[in-house]
Amino acid sequence: MAIRAVFFDLYETLITEFEDGKRISRRSYDYRDRLGLSEEEFKEEWSSRFERRMNGQFPSYQAVIRDILDVRSLPYHEEHVEFLYQARIREKTIPFLAVSQEIIVMLDQLHKRGLKLGLISNCSEEEVAAYHQSPLAPYFEDVIFSYKAGVAKPNSEIYRLACERLAVSPQESLFIGDGGSDELRGAHLAGLTPCHAYWYNTFARSEYEKLLKPTQVLDVVDSIEKEAANHESATH
Repeated sequence: MAIRAVFFDLYETLITEFEDGKRISRRSYDYRDRLGLSEEEFKEEWSSRFERRMNGQFPSYQAVIRDILDVRSLPYHEEHVEFLYQARIREKTIPFLAVSQEIIVMLDQLHKRGLKLGLISNCSEEEVAAYHQSPLAPYFEDVIFSYKAGVAKPNSEIYRLACERLAVSPQESLFIGDGGSDELRGAHLAGLTPCHAYWYNTFARSEYEKLLKPTQVLDVVDSIEKEAANHESATH
């Protein structure tokens, strides 16, 4: 079956927060002064809420912070939370404004071939606030942000929803991602063909085909289309 749609992960697939192994934003927040927590304590609380942040159980950054402070019996100071919120938006804006030209070329070529393009991202609101400012936005017919959908990768439902919204079957679809959140296995179980985007994040491991540069997505599409054509010829 020929490919009609290509779905992409976002962070560390189409955009990256890192350069030479270091975070581009060089972020440094004084959680002790702002919230009354050490950096280690904050990271522990923040990480423990990952799934609920991704699936929209926490509707906003502020709601997450309020929950953390309530659990720790600490006061909520709106001005400090707003400072951290705006700082996080600025941090998350950086990669959207520095999209690799290789990524743009790849998306442009897929678009010119008539393929439908979709985005499936595990994220919270502030992480994608800058999406529509980026050069990525014009290429995608549909975008699913997990916090809005109420479901996150690797749950099969988010892949099925993406396919339904582009009116394609999973069997007609590729999913390209760096492998975070077990997203490649999730795509496979949902019936899509997963490929491992290995051009930014080289630490994740998977059993799926690794693509070392963005343009190899085009090679995968060509290979599948050729195989489909050969199969059709053999059956006639």
